Amino acid sequence: APRRITAASGGSVHVLVLTTYDTDADITRAIGAGATGYLLKAERPDELFTAIHSAAAGRTALSAPVAHRVMARMRSPRPALTDRERDILGQLARGLTNRDIAKALFLSEATVKTHLGRIYDKLDVDTRAGAVAVAKEQRLLP
Repeated sequence: APRRITAASGGSVHVLVLTTYDTDADITRAIGAGATGYLLKAERPDELFTAIHSAAAGRTALSAPVAHRVMARMRSPRPALTDRERDILGQLARGLTNRDIAKALFLSEATVKTHLGRIYDKLDVDTRAGAVAVAKEQRLLP
C-alpha cells in the first residue's frame, strides 16, 4: 500500500505505518515499499503526535523498538546463500514444486525442503513467494 499511495500522489504524500507487527520482514517490506515511518500501536500519544508531524515533513519516524531492530540488522550482515541455495531459489522462481526441484537438481525432496528452510531464514521470509520477491529485490537471481 505505501508504494501505491506514494506513487499515486507523485511522491507528495508520506506514509506512516501504524501497526502491531514488528517482525524484520514486516518492517523491511513497509520501508522498502516507501513508508516514511513505522510505528507500533503501543506508542504513547505524544510520541505518536510527534511522529505524525515528522512523517508529514518527510522525516523518518520509527518506534524505538523498530529503530533498535533496524540498527541491529544493519550491524549484523546476513549470511550469504550457498551455491546450492541459489540453484534452488532459481528453480523456485521458475515456479517449480519441491518434487520438480528435487528431480531437476538430483536431490531428495527432504533435502530441497531443508534448503528452502535455510533460504527462508537467510532472506527473512515465510513463503515461497516471499523468497522469490526478496531474491528479485536483492538481485540474487540471474
